[in-house]
Amino acid sequence: MNHSAAPEVIRGSDPAAGKKYLVPFIFVISLFFLWGMAHNLDSSLIPHLKKACNLSNTQSMLIDTSVFLAYFLMAIPAGMILKKWGYKASMIAGLLVFAAGAFLFVPAANELSYITFLIALFIIGCGLTLLETTANPYAAVLGDPAKATSRLNLAASFNGLAAMVAGYVGTRFILSGKSYSKAELAAMTEINRNTYFMEEAASVKMPYIILGSVLVLFALIFCFIRFPEIKTKSIDGEAKGSFIGALRHKHLKWAVVAQFFYVGAQVCVTSSFIRAAQQGAGFDEGTAGYYLIVYGFLFTVGRFAGTALLQWISSQKLLSIYAIVCIILCLIAVLGSGVYVVYALGGLGFFMSIMFPTIFALGIDGIGDDTKPGSSWLIMSIVGGAIIPVCMGALIDHYNDQVQIGYYVPLICFLVILYFGLKGYKIAAKS
Repeated sequence: MNHSAAPEVIRGSDPAAGKKYLVPFIFVISLFFLWGMAHNLDSSLIPHLKKACNLSNTQSMLIDTSVFLAYFLMAIPAGMILKKWGYKASMIAGLLVFAAGAFLFVPAANELSYITFLIALFIIGCGLTLLETTANPYAAVLGDPAKATSRLNLAASFNGLAAMVAGYVGTRFILSGKSYSKAELAAMTEINRNTYFMEEAASVKMPYIILGSVLVLFALIFCFIRFPEIKTKSIDGEAKGSFIGALRHKHLKWAVVAQFFYVGAQVCVTSSFIRAAQQGAGFDEGTAGYYLIVYGFLFTVGRFAGTALLQWISSQKLLSIYAIVCIILCLIAVLGSGVYVVYALGGLGFFMSIMFPTIFALGIDGIGDDTKPGSSWLIMSIVGGAIIPVCMGALIDHYNDQVQIGYYVPLICFLVILYFGLKGYKIAAKS
């Protein structure tokens, strides 16, 4: 990384910047795909490690907690790193930390240590925090400000594409299709039981070795790509903005709240998909896994469709419409039966798809010098993915493993998002 030359400045008001900096934008899009892989592999990891490590629903949800807790703890340091190092160096650092966590899956599987798995996932979360703190505002500001939401949704579409790819990888290479009840496990000899647990754990090694290797390769490529530095200028020519001061923008505060509940909802829906499909529709693990691929496909289609619709419908209006549909689909997931439960879950994938980038873009809209610290607040709000799924797991355990009842939790989350879409964003004009 060469920091000797003065960074090139992108003027946020220059509509031509998007064409000139197409190559950097393409590589930033690749980051959305890579962290999408990490998050969506958790959908297979949760039911898989639940078997391999003999966990309760609440314990298995700690997989999400480990990743998303890192977002909360690392958001401020990530913002400081971004401010000090700039976008390029921060992205490279994020890729390398992400890779280190992926490689740690090997000793975790070898030792059949759930704690080591959680540590590995926390390290991955630290890398993802740095990447998202960097790439989201970079994609938003890299071009015409009027198209920031569309640009973020386009980049995030590849995050959605990762949902489909990760669904396939998880189903094909991680999920074994073998499942034993507590009585069947108790009837096994200790040797056979331990062999089963070790075989289940071992299947995660190769996918994460490959993922870690790809991340290291991308970090090396990024060293040789020219990434122009984005700077916002105040009247005296110096970039300003502070972490606490950013909250004077009331619409940013509402966006942080909405993002907290959105991420919690998405993680709940995605992480419980396989078990909800098994319980609600009577699918076996393999069939449920392939429907998870369809869910990822619908999430991807939703991102591209949403990006197109944003050319004609305002961000806040589309967000509100999608939130209403998600509330209805959650009710179907809870109260329905048979294949309709899976259809509702797939529909949630489609209609959730535009929420994260749309809330993010609405949150940093018009905050100027506070864009970087504002982005850190929005990344911190991702801690919702650490807290809300544990609540869902506890609710499922309380109702004797009734996974469908747990979908009342994301339903409440979508009510909060609906409020933001209808009213919260409006405070932007008064900020």
